[in-house]
Amino acid sequence: MTAPLRFDLLHRDPDSRARAGVMHTRHGAVRTPAFMPVGTQATVKTLSPADLLEAGAEIILANTYHLMLRPGEELVRAMGGLHAFMSWPRAVLTDSGGFQVLSLAQMRKVTEEGVLFRSHLDGSAHRLTPERAVEVQTALGTDVMMSFDECLPYPSDTVVAEDSMRRTVRWAGRGLARARELADAGGTVPALFGIVQGGTHPGLRAECAKSLTGMPFDGYSLGGLWVGEERDLGHALVAGDTALLPEGRPRYLMGVGTPDDLVEAVARGVDLFDCVMPTRNARRGTVFTSRGRLVVKNAAYARDPRPLDPDCGCYTCRHFTRAYVRHLFAVDEILGMRLASLHSVHFLLHTLRAARAAVLADRFTAWRRAFHERYTSGEAAEPLARRST
Repeated sequence: MTAPLRFDLLHRDPDSRARAGVMHTRHGAVRTPAFMPVGTQATVKTLSPADLLEAGAEIILANTYHLMLRPGEELVRAMGGLHAFMSWPRAVLTDSGGFQVLSLAQMRKVTEEGVLFRSHLDGSAHRLTPERAVEVQTALGTDVMMSFDECLPYPSDTVVAEDSMRRTVRWAGRGLARARELADAGGTVPALFGIVQGGTHPGLRAECAKSLTGMPFDGYSLGGLWVGEERDLGHALVAGDTALLPEGRPRYLMGVGTPDDLVEAVARGVDLFDCVMPTRNARRGTVFTSRGRLVVKNAAYARDPRPLDPDCGCYTCRHFTRAYVRHLFAVDEILGMRLASLHSVHFLLHTLRAARAAVLADRFTAWRRAFHERYTSGEAAEPLARRST
């Protein structure tokens, strides 16, 4: 609708809703399903663009609210847009600031017009509306932008969720209208996704999806999930949402990033993912591996000569031992955070590439089963001495 974005659906798995496609953007193709490393402040913490390119990232995410506050979207525009500013040659997706409606609940006020935030930096007032969210993201020069939405806490009762969901739909229409105005004025406008909301109420989410799919969005996001609800409920709501979204548009599950949840969401028809968890946990000494979660900073690995994941081909696993990475955390060296983050990002990117290959080869069901068997084996956390006895 608003930008040169095209989604080609290449293949569907015969035994699930898993799919493989290609999302074409102004900055290259994104092969789906795909994970987007999170660069909130126009940087993926501890990692360089070269690291991300080597790991195979084709798209990253940045945060509208934070970049609006500093350095400001007009400065980014003057620097040539996000891609030039951060020296990232591939695609960028920006959220709209809707998650901050939840995460900064004590510092904002929601009205029909939009949200008045008090900056977490200095307390200054900033109003974010559906129109303003589109304007800021356009100034940032992103490839894909999100509609402004309201993300609710869990649990939220039906009356609150219904009021919020219908406001989100109205905001989506307003943002879409503003994007059209900017495009009609001759501007280069990013692709725009609508966001399904409605809390954990299936009927409300279905009503929201029906309303949004009646509007000409370039893709659709699943919002308001993984905010405290039970995992099985989250997956059931994902399945309900994707069943109502058009086949020919990309589907993005917001804020979900554990390996097992990614694989299950792929099985339910999701194409795009993002989450801060892989890098946030890595900076604290915990990484994802093919055999489960590994707390590498623990003393049990002080003499462990194995890589973080023997099956991984990332730079960290090719060159360093658990003993060395554990040592770096023990002495508070920044390199420990960097090596752990590099591994976790690489692992999630590789996992979704493997899922995509399995879909294309009509073997996703077998691959999914094998993945879960390995991931839940608990082998990653076994100290070397125990494994050798």
